[in-house]
Amino acid sequence: MANTTQWDPQSIRSYGNLEFLAKQLVDGFITGLHKSPYHGFSVEFAEHRLYNTGESTRHIDWKVYAKTDRLFVKRYEEETNLRCLLMVDTSSSMYYPVDSLGKITFSLMGAAALAYLLQKQRDAVGLCAFSDQVDLMTPIKSTGAHVHQLMGHFQNLLDAPSRDKSTRVAEILDETAEKIHKRSLVIIFSDMFEGENPEPIFQALQHLKHNKHEVLVFHVTDRKTEYKFQFEDRPYEFIDLESGDKMKLQPSEVKEAFQTKMEEFYAQLKLRLGQLKIDMVEADINEGFDKVLTSYLIKRSRMI
Repeated sequence: MANTTQWDPQSIRSYGNLEFLAKQLVDGFITGLHKSPYHGFSVEFAEHRLYNTGESTRHIDWKVYAKTDRLFVKRYEEETNLRCLLMVDTSSSMYYPVDSLGKITFSLMGAAALAYLLQKQRDAVGLCAFSDQVDLMTPIKSTGAHVHQLMGHFQNLLDAPSRDKSTRVAEILDETAEKIHKRSLVIIFSDMFEGENPEPIFQALQHLKHNKHEVLVFHVTDRKTEYKFQFEDRPYEFIDLESGDKMKLQPSEVKEAFQTKMEEFYAQLKLRLGQLKIDMVEADINEGFDKVLTSYLIKRSRMI
């Protein structure tokens, strides 16, 4: 599974062990970074830090001192550089396409990989799964036991059957802004689809920024069908996964109007998030996970 072309939603679901896949994905990604002659940042996973004059000598690693003649202190998992909350939208629209459950599978895999990467960097991580309510909210911690528990949550969410769940992204983000009391990086996996008026979402994101949090949005889509509307030219019955509304039509009859509408939505989303100084990454479920991991590392390098 090291080849990124093999990381498609159906392969992930058929394998079934999300924790193992997350480790394989991250380790392969890091190996690729280290072998690459070009990368704009380094990835260091230090087990020690330099000793600071005046602090306790209790945790000095004398074996390292004997080899290097320099004083290093052992680092413990409680010593974190960054606090991160991973937010995964589990509303019904995220269970599209229905044959592969692609968007939710992609989001859970991406979030699990980030959780593992955060742990390797001795950062603290938590998980919020939400739809029309907060379905799961964990503490933000950095211990190995905690991250292992997170992997269990990711697996349970992956294995859970889809339910009729609408989206309340704006209200959930507002609630989250009030619940996180320390400055954190909030990473959101969502298609950001919520009704005709997205303005409440932007206001909620502004609330997070006002509370001094950094935000990274992965806009998860199946771009081939959701933006380019690439369907065979034959009659289809389209079903709204959240409302259940059905419509029979020929794709060619509405393709141009649909593309125009989606381009307007995407342009507005990109513009408004840019105005809020929020990084947005287009996460196409057909393109693999390198963009997810790279975007996070770039964001982290700007924060630390």
